[in-house]
Amino acid sequence: MKKFMNEPGNLLIESINGFAAAHADIISFDVSKRFVRRKSLVPGKVGLVSGGGAGHEPMHLGFVGRGMLDAACIGRIFTSPTPDQIVAAAQAVDAGSGLLFIVKNYDGDRMNFQMAGEMSGLAIDTAIVSDEAVQTSPEDKSGRRGLAGTLVLEKILGAAAERKLGLKTLLELADRVGSATRSMGVALTSCTLPEVGRPTFDIGEGEMELGVGIHGEPGRKRVAMRRADEIAEEVVRAVAGDMVFKGNALVLVNGFGGTPLIELYLMYNAFTAALTRHGFNPVRRLVGNFVTSLDMAGCSLTVSALDDELLGLWDDPVHTAALRWNA
Repeated sequence: MKKFMNEPGNLLIESINGFAAAHADIISFDVSKRFVRRKSLVPGKVGLVSGGGAGHEPMHLGFVGRGMLDAACIGRIFTSPTPDQIVAAAQAVDAGSGLLFIVKNYDGDRMNFQMAGEMSGLAIDTAIVSDEAVQTSPEDKSGRRGLAGTLVLEKILGAAAERKLGLKTLLELADRVGSATRSMGVALTSCTLPEVGRPTFDIGEGEMELGVGIHGEPGRKRVAMRRADEIAEEVVRAVAGDMVFKGNALVLVNGFGGTPLIELYLMYNAFTAALTRHGFNPVRRLVGNFVTSLDMAGCSLTVSALDDELLGLWDDPVHTAALRWNA
C-alpha cells in the first residue's frame, strides 16, 4: 500500500489541519473537539449540523459554508463522531432560531446524534438521510442507508436556512427531498483503511458489486463486470423503480475516490441516456467526487425529482470548499 502520509494514526488530524488552512476564508476548525464550523455565522437562522466518519471527503467538512452547513463533526475513519463533539459543534453555531441535525441512516450516527441532542439542552430537530434505492416500499426508511443524497439534502436545507425559513419548514422540506431522492452505488474495487493497510473486502478482477454502501458494505449482489451502458441501465432501472416522482430531476454522478473523471463523465452520459428512457428530464447535474469511500473505484447515481421550489433552492448561492455557484 502506498499512501501520502507520515504516521497512519496522524493522517486524519494532519489532513484536517491542511483543509482548515486551505479554506481559512470559509471555515474555522476546533482542534480539541474536531469539528469545522462556518467562519461567519448568520444571526436569526436555523443552524445546520451534520457529520460522520472521515474517509468520505469532501463530505461533510467540505459542505460547510454559505448556503449549506454551519458545522460538521469529523469522526475517525468510517466511525461516527462522539456525542461531545456534536454538542460542542451545536453550541458553537446556535444563532437563537433552533438547530437541525442532518444524520445519515446508520446506527452509530443516529445513536450519537440523538445522545448529543439530549445532552445539549438546546432546541434541536433531526432529519434522517435514507436515500438508498432498495426493494421495499418508498415509505419504508428503516433499511435505507444514507448515500450521496446527503449532499442534495444539505444543499437544499442549507439554502432554505439561508433564506431564514423556520425549523418546521425545513423539516417539511427534508421529508419532500427524502421522498424524491434515490441513490445506488457500484464498486469495482474495495477501499483500503490506512491503519490496516489492506482492502476491506475481496473482489475479483472481473467482478463488481451492485448497491454497495459508502463504507464498503455488501451491496445487492456481486456480478460479472459489464459494459458501461449495461451497468447504467441496471442502476437506473433500480433507482427509477423505487421513485414515486419523475419528470425534471437533478442527476448526481458521484465518484467513490478512485475513479478518474474521464470515467465519471462517461457514466454520466450513460446514466442520462437511460434516465431519459425511464421518464426523467435531467435539468441540473453534478459530476465529481463528493461522497467518497477513501480510494474505492466505483461511482453512485443519485436522482432527485425537483419541483420549481426545490429547483430554486438548489440554484440558490452556495460557497463552500466543495460546492460554489452564484455566490
